[in-house]
Amino acid sequence: MTTDPQGSRLYFLDWLRIIAFFLLILYHTGMYYVSWDWHVKSPHAGPAIEPLMLLLSPWRMSLLFLIGGVASGFLLTKAPGRFLRERSRRLLPPLLFGMLVIVPPQPFCEVIEKLGYTGSYADFMRLYLTAYHGFCRGTDCLDLPTWNHLWFVAYLWTYTLVLWLIVRVAGAARMARAGDRLGRLLTGWRALLLPVAVLAVGRVVVKPWFEETHGLVDDWYLHSVYLPLFLAGVLLARQERFWRELERLRFVALAIALAGWALLVCLHTLPEAAYAWSGFPLLAACVRSPFQWCAIVALCGFARRHLHADGTARRYLTAAVFPVYIVHQTLIVGMATLLKPVHLAPGTEGAVLVVLTCVFSFGIYEAVRRVALLRPLFGIAGAGADTGLSGQVPRMRSQSTFG
Repeated sequence: MTTDPQGSRLYFLDWLRIIAFFLLILYHTGMYYVSWDWHVKSPHAGPAIEPLMLLLSPWRMSLLFLIGGVASGFLLTKAPGRFLRERSRRLLPPLLFGMLVIVPPQPFCEVIEKLGYTGSYADFMRLYLTAYHGFCRGTDCLDLPTWNHLWFVAYLWTYTLVLWLIVRVAGAARMARAGDRLGRLLTGWRALLLPVAVLAVGRVVVKPWFEETHGLVDDWYLHSVYLPLFLAGVLLARQERFWRELERLRFVALAIALAGWALLVCLHTLPEAAYAWSGFPLLAACVRSPFQWCAIVALCGFARRHLHADGTARRYLTAAVFPVYIVHQTLIVGMATLLKPVHLAPGTEGAVLVVLTCVFSFGIYEAVRRVALLRPLFGIAGAGADTGLSGQVPRMRSQSTFG
């Protein structure tokens, strides 16, 4: 396998992951103000900022799964015998703790707003823990308990299990050879066209039958997108030629991505009757899939060019992004509910939500990382660990926390 020239450490992917998670704070704050369904909604909700949301939504989670695969690829090389145990130890406690403690305030606020629930939080938690399914609007019922935004952690662990099984069957040597072949294949125009084709096929063939649910067992369209990207990240982790190629293609990819975004905004404005047209899935795939992949290529290319450096900020933020991710959406939903009676202007309110979410998220991280018993529940590595993407350091503590 070829490796990255700068010590086999893909610092630029660490920076991309940090940026992507901070964009999630902006995106989930934006969900409070758009017309799309969400846990709670602003009285000012409407289509005004939906074009900006469409600028992020097609690629943000795809990028994180690709980076997650890269981190898993490095960890497999460093400690193949402990891979599944270490990933389970890092992902499952935060998922279970999040579902029991962090996430419940979100559906609590949701049933108060949407259904006029008047019970106490203790009453709600009794229903939550007993899998109550009576919070319904027509046929739309709230599934309890829920992982809400932590679905990503559940999917990441599931894909980790799939990868472990593949490695057990195929062996590390075959995986390495597959990575070399894929790295050689994805050069030039193929680095753009082939992944776009895979994404487009999933959208045309699978999505008409399986909508996005984040429910894991019935979410086959998203699996057709995220699992291949995760496995591609595993295979391409050490393929320096591939990452160099993305840097070379960054301007072309950026142009295609921006054009795709503009066309996607146009599609979004079409009347609902247009979605019933038999050719619409193909049209949507021809617009969304190039935008989705080329945005990732452009981001990786520019990041490798301009963000391929280590520093104190990278090490601190790399360790912090997972705990910040765990708590951020609950903070947004809770504070939006509390701020609603204040009647702030939507622009001011949105800025306040973003600022307070960042401040409180990092405050929680600073408190939790000082308490040994709480650290595993937020996926925080041991003291002094570098949780970035590393390809050479043969220590478990050098693994990525959230990838």
